[in-house]
Amino acid sequence: MTQWVETTGTGRDRGPVAIVQAWAEVLRRPRRFFRTGIAPGDQAPGLVFASLVVLVEELGRFLVVELASRGLLSTGPFPYPAIGGFSPGVAVLALLGIIVFVAPITVHLTAAIQTLLLVPAAPERGGISETVQVMCYAMAPCVVAGLPFPELRVLVTLWGGALYVVGTAVVHDLSLPKAALVGAIPAAILFGYGFRGFAALTALASASGF
Repeated sequence: MTQWVETTGTGRDRGPVAIVQAWAEVLRRPRRFFRTGIAPGDQAPGLVFASLVVLVEELGRFLVVELASRGLLSTGPFPYPAIGGFSPGVAVLALLGIIVFVAPITVHLTAAIQTLLLVPAAPERGGISETVQVMCYAMAPCVVAGLPFPELRVLVTLWGGALYVVGTAVVHDLSLPKAALVGAIPAAILFGYGFRGFAALTALASASGF
């Protein structure tokens, strides 16, 4: 499930520089990225990428809460759940648990749901490993989802959902409308609930009087 493909010319390059390059490329040229950077069985680089995105996002959330608790930063009228209420040691353990267990398990369970939805819609679909990779790399915009700006969180989660639809269309040989249809539930799980896009949208609606 987490094989690290070593064949030259397949999958993603390795190392910190390659991770930054992958992040920039998926944001700038998503179709090209998903067409050339996804290889069967090559899940490990994608899972590392997703873990780092979650790490940066949660560290940003933790930092904001720490600054707010010291009166150095206001998070405004919006609810802001975070690990900032824990002691430093517990916060580190919670963060490790999210990165090592929660994020990978969520991705794999959501990929399983996506595979079931793809069965009737995509006879030429790729495997679950490709779906996992698409999910992981589509998280790229969410590095800033931990900042206390609901407008920003809505924007990046919508962006991530759009990247996921594009990746699903490319990897599983679907039209964009069909990819959007079969990918709606997995995208909602990952970006609406996982990165709290729905909560941010609700906060914005409440602040606007809706």
